[in-house]
Amino acid sequence: MIKVIIERHIAQEMESTYEVEVQRAMKAVMGATGFLSGTSYIDINHPNVRTIITEWNNLASWNRWFSSQLRRDANYNLNQILEQEETVKVLQIQPLS
Repeated sequence: MIKVIIERHIAQEMESTYEVEVQRAMKAVMGATGFLSGTSYIDINHPNVRTIITEWNNLASWNRWFSSQLRRDANYNLNQILEQEETVKVLQIQPLS
């Protein structure tokens, strides 16, 4: 299992538009092969910053989704209201010994 952390900086006055679009994008990702779950967080100190943490079965599933036309279509409107390009970090569990 892997986790993917996506950080987005929303343009001023676009929070309500973002909320509508992120719901649409989440509906699209829920049908993706290998998608397990996702949660969105608001930065308490920077309310225009959103962090999305998703869980996937494996890296191949994430890579398929990340490069898919469906993801590009689902995120098109989101990308229009960001102050900068989203950042994506992919993590895998490191067992503690």
